[in-house]
Amino acid sequence: MTGEMAGEPGLLTVDGLRKLYAVGKAPGWRKKTPQSLLHAVAGVSFTIGRGETVGLVGESGCGKSTLVRLLARLHDATDGTIRFDGEEISATPARRFGKARQRAQIQMVFQDATDSLNPRYTAFRAIADPLLRLRGLSGAALRARVEEAARLTGLPDALLTRFPHQLSGGQKARVGIARAIAVEPELLILDEPTAALDVSVQVVILQLLQQLKRDLGMSYLFVSHDLNVVRLLCDRVLVMYLGKIVEAGPAAEVFADPRHPYTRALVSAIPQADPDHRTNRLRLSGEPRSPIDPDPSVCRFYGRCPKGEPHCASEMPVLREVAPSRQVACHFV
Repeated sequence: MTGEMAGEPGLLTVDGLRKLYAVGKAPGWRKKTPQSLLHAVAGVSFTIGRGETVGLVGESGCGKSTLVRLLARLHDATDGTIRFDGEEISATPARRFGKARQRAQIQMVFQDATDSLNPRYTAFRAIADPLLRLRGLSGAALRARVEEAARLTGLPDALLTRFPHQLSGGQKARVGIARAIAVEPELLILDEPTAALDVSVQVVILQLLQQLKRDLGMSYLFVSHDLNVVRLLCDRVLVMYLGKIVEAGPAAEVFADPRHPYTRALVSAIPQADPDHRTNRLRLSGEPRSPIDPDPSVCRFYGRCPKGEPHCASEMPVLREVAPSRQVACHFV
């Protein structure tokens, strides 16, 4: 399992997590025919420690968004367990988890701040909503907590009466972050929180997130396509491909010495301004394998991997430790 030292429990522990979706529809006269299954998340295991920032990277369609929605308990898993602070939370159906004690301890900042805000709520009401639902605050205590969350995120009090359409992209991002931290969570899941922002605003929001982590002691799961941001912001990184984690380890080590061919391709694609640090781009050929009813004996990366050999088509590589705190799912490491 990727994560903290053996015997040292993590804040969040994921074990064998799977999410399958039925696709297609059997004809009426063949209703007993099993439907095909899309393996969005296929047996993922890892931990997140207290005060740790873990990055989750991978190309579109690899299962990142599905995974974070399982962890945030917005969707139910098909199989596997999620333990938070030593208690299993995956046994509680997602529709009932909103009333669970751990709901306030796991919060999420969504990718598009505009779409995640209710257009009929002012900034104050948006930040107050989880405090009303999860903490039962009202009156002066509610106002004080909302203003404190706004202060922590650099949102002026004068903007709290405005609606989303009256706010800039950066201001809406601050409202989304303030809403998430208002209930004082222990784990903050950040699903590409800067993807919809201008570059100059992205830098400010990332600096804000770093400051909040230092001040509040939260753990982060940071999902991003921007590998430079992950390298600078995260302590550890998980690389995901077609529903599986193919490499995991300390961020500095993974980026300096990627072991899996897919990770090497991702790292080689990072733009480098310094000509002394430019690397040859590792271009992948072929098409990704289908996540629908994948052959359990075939490596997910087979067909695109520059090292693909017949052995890869007959035995799925497992995620194994290849160095202290480094795990790779490849036969040729």
